[in-house]
Amino acid sequence: MPAPPTDSPAADPTAAGREVSLGEAFGTWCRVAALSFGGPAGQIAVMHRILVDEKRWISEARFLHALNYCMLLPGPEAQQLATYVGWLMHGVRGGLMAGLLFILPGVASILGLSIVYVTYGQAPALQAVFLGLKAAVVAIVLEAVIRIGRRVLKNRAMLAIAVLSFVAIFLFHVPFPAVVFAAAIIGLAGNRIAPATFQVLKGQGGNEAEASEPVAEIVLREPPTPSLRHALTVTGICGLLWFGPLALIAATLGTDSVLFQEGVFFSKAAVVTFGGAYAALVYVTQQAVERFHWLTLPQATDGLAMAETTPGPLIMVVQFVGFLGAWNQPGPFPPMTAAILGALVTTWVTFVPCFYWIFLGSPHIERLRGNRALNAALSSVTAAVVGAILNLAVTFTLAILFREVATLSVAGMRIPVPNLSRLDRAAAGVTVAALLLTFGAKRGMATTLVVSCFLGLLAGWFRLV
Repeated sequence: MPAPPTDSPAADPTAAGREVSLGEAFGTWCRVAALSFGGPAGQIAVMHRILVDEKRWISEARFLHALNYCMLLPGPEAQQLATYVGWLMHGVRGGLMAGLLFILPGVASILGLSIVYVTYGQAPALQAVFLGLKAAVVAIVLEAVIRIGRRVLKNRAMLAIAVLSFVAIFLFHVPFPAVVFAAAIIGLAGNRIAPATFQVLKGQGGNEAEASEPVAEIVLREPPTPSLRHALTVTGICGLLWFGPLALIAATLGTDSVLFQEGVFFSKAAVVTFGGAYAALVYVTQQAVERFHWLTLPQATDGLAMAETTPGPLIMVVQFVGFLGAWNQPGPFPPMTAAILGALVTTWVTFVPCFYWIFLGSPHIERLRGNRALNAALSSVTAAVVGAILNLAVTFTLAILFREVATLSVAGMRIPVPNLSRLDRAAAGVTVAALLLTFGAKRGMATTLVVSCFLGLLAGWFRLV
């Protein structure tokens, strides 16, 4: 008797016969969404605890398998991981349910905070809270640099890529997509010349074969066989959902409309922003602040602070950027109407591609796994992301600590030069406290945010008195 296919439930040693209903899955995904604070690392840990350890819906190996694939994609890996697991359990319906529930709390929270921001943003108490939040953001972003750096900067080649990335973005303002493309090419070339040097990026949790293997209690659906028909169907549907609204906006408001410009820009960002929300914010800050003038650098920092303190993926910061961009350039609409539309358009074009990558690529995961050339390219790109996030940390720090930062142009470089006499001492004090909490006391993000907000309010009160 021939052995069953290796991807069928009968051959899966984790299958024990129970199927999870959509209703039961809905409740669990709502719980995951409500607890999805702390950035991608924290969100992935929450999913692992609930789905692998507690519910035992998916084995350790299958969880890491899915995560490894999501790590290859542009966009928020935690949201894509939720979409993938939901798809693995209940097909497209399950993927849509898990992915949408993961982002809806963040969409609602950021939209509400954005409305409060433009309505009461000049209130001293709110400014004081954001002072503390922005100080905490500096510590959080620096911690991300160190965390990702430890994972990928294993040798001089990776360190050199990170340094070159930082210099290119910080001093020469090279667009982030160009940095990503160059890093990928270096990785592919390096894999041919010195493969051991460029094979540094490993899956979360180590080798799957060595991972603990709790027995799952459910039968996972059998993935469809990859086919041209499947690819064309997914591409057609997702393409219509992705670009249909942009065509409608262009037809009714014109291509000069800020809503159309935001839709096109954030569609590009959805394709090139490997490395998560911090990498996305590098590109968004470059373009939205310097090119489109949709918001200022301090406002971009405020947006990241919002995303850090609300559930959902950190990439929700782009919704705040879209909100403010349309608020500042409302066109034929009242500012608030334009802002809400801008937020919704930005969110739409950011997350439709996330579902597209999962529904299109998941049947091909086994072919992608173990691809050494792809791993080398991803390793180099991740090293470049470390330099990009360091640029973000330095840029935000200067914007937070100094009320005036000039730009010195030398040999094609644009060097930021802070006016030391315009140091914001309150911001500096709260920032130092946030750094001490994060790196000295080893406190988590939640503690750092709460204490920083309290110190910001305290600093604001002393300013008033």
